[in-house]
Amino acid sequence: MGVVHHSVYPVWFEVGRTEFIRQAGLTYSMLEEAGVLLPLIELSCTYKSFARYEDKLMIKTSVNDMTNTRISFSYEVYRCSQTESDGVLIASGKTFHVFADKGLKPVNMKKHNPEIYEKLNTFFLP
Repeated sequence: MGVVHHSVYPVWFEVGRTEFIRQAGLTYSMLEEAGVLLPLIELSCTYKSFARYEDKLMIKTSVNDMTNTRISFSYEVYRCSQTESDGVLIASGKTFHVFADKGLKPVNMKKHNPEIYEKLNTFFLP
């Protein structure tokens, strides 16, 4: 069909989330070294249009909410022209994650690692 399979969109969400966290001065490997994991507990995706194999895309990522134990992200995937966004929103979605330790046990991030909690809280929330 020449269009990207629907299962790829959550991978693009992960790319957007990874880059978003990097903008806060953190990386996933830094989080893991500090004993912080972000397992996915829920994902939703709404498909509005399609992407073809060679399309250039832009993923806009933001934080919806962050508590001591959870964080949720929103995503918008746009099809772009060679020079700028052509304004076509092709998908939107959300992911919900729990802060967990290396044993995948949920933790209160504010107590478990207050430095990382404050960095995330300061960067992501107004």
